[in-house]
This record gives sequence, structure tokens and C-alpha cells, in this order.
Amino acid sequence: MSELVNDFDEYRSRMNEKILAGDNKVLKRIFNLDTNAFEDGALNRKTKEMLGLACSMVLRCDDCIKYHLGKCKDLNVTTKEVNEIFAIANLIGGTIVIPHLRRAVEYWEALD
Repeated sequence: MSELVNDFDEYRSRMNEKILAGDNKVLKRIFNLDTNAFEDGALNRKTKEMLGLACSMVLRCDDCIKYHLGKCKDLNVTTKEVNEIFAIANLIGGTIVIPHLRRAVEYWEALD
């Protein structure tokens, strides 16, 4: 895995530990809700992660995009599927999403 991916994963883990160490009930519940929302239900995890990726792109959150790209990779989402997600996100979000698309493509490639 690339340095780009390792740096992101290490930073995210380190900061999540610090946040959760603050023992704030609301923050812990938000983290728990996020984790549980992506479990299998009426929609499977793969579908939920693809939705999370599309939403993150439209909201233009690079950290969220990286996170969902990693989860998509873990769940065997193909490059063709990712490209369709990118297309829908850019259609819905408009051209303002293009800079995030560039970084998303770079990160997807780094996951290989």
C-alpha cells in the first residue's frame, strides 16, 4: 500500500483514539451510529459504502472520500463501479466536485 494510504490510515486511527479517549458520550454515540449505519441491513455493506462514497464526493469531504474508497476496496468494489460512482457524484454535485474527483482517482490508484 502506498504512503498516501498509510499516512491517512495512521492519522485517522491516531486522532480517533484521542477523540474517543476524551470520553464524551455524544461523540462516542456519533461514532457508534456511524459504524452501525454501515452494517448489513436492507442494503448490504457494499451498497452502503458506495452510497457513502457518492455522498462524500457531493459534500466535498476528502477525508470521507478516502475512507469510503478504502472500504469499497475492502469490499471488492471494482474500478468500473467506482468510475460509475464518480460519474453520478459529479453529475449530482456539479463541476465543483472535479478537484475531489482528481484526488479520489489518485487515492483509488494508491489503494492497489
